[in-house]
Amino acid sequence: LLEVMQERQVTIGHTTYPVPNPFLVMATQNPIESEGTYPLPEAQIDRFMLKILIGYPERAEEVTIVNRQLVPPPELRETLTLDDLRSLQRAVFEVYVDPALVGYAVALATATREPAAHGLPDLADYVAFGASPRGPISLIQSARGLALVRGRDYVLPEDVHALAKDALRHRIVLTYQALAEEVSTDSLLDAVVAAVPVPQIDLGRMTAA
Repeated sequence: LLEVMQERQVTIGHTTYPVPNPFLVMATQNPIESEGTYPLPEAQIDRFMLKILIGYPERAEEVTIVNRQLVPPPELRETLTLDDLRSLQRAVFEVYVDPALVGYAVALATATREPAAHGLPDLADYVAFGASPRGPISLIQSARGLALVRGRDYVLPEDVHALAKDALRHRIVLTYQALAEEVSTDSLLDAVVAAVPVPQIDLGRMTAA
């Protein structure tokens, strides 16, 4: 798992096999029926770009889900070719990121490691290990993708805000005290996001870039 996520290849014995392009690793974590399973080591979890929490659907969404089961399934058709997907992946790297936003993402990650230095001394008892450098890397890269989906070629602070929890929640290791007091990672990240100042971005400079 470590090799394929980092090197995009799998080695079996003396033979190395490259994986297809594009390639994606997706893992699910079921909160029930987990008897006999073991959590992934932190080094493996850290290589996942995002951790997205999916709860129960809203009532209207659930009604739609049920109604879809009452009719024959629709005929599937291709809406995006692999070449189109590769082109979009390349386009993400053309999305402009202001240096202040890079610093902001790093500050968010740093605040999870050194909460007292960011005016959050109470959080120090709850965090055993803060987010690794992969945290802000994933946060900025995913924010670029979100900006592209939203029709922009530049990242705004709200793009970073929208993905801060998804990019950082699985990279924070809680202390036993946090577990005993049922303090969640998301609640800690809420405090971090509220404490770290949002940079002022010059939209004119972004447009020019």
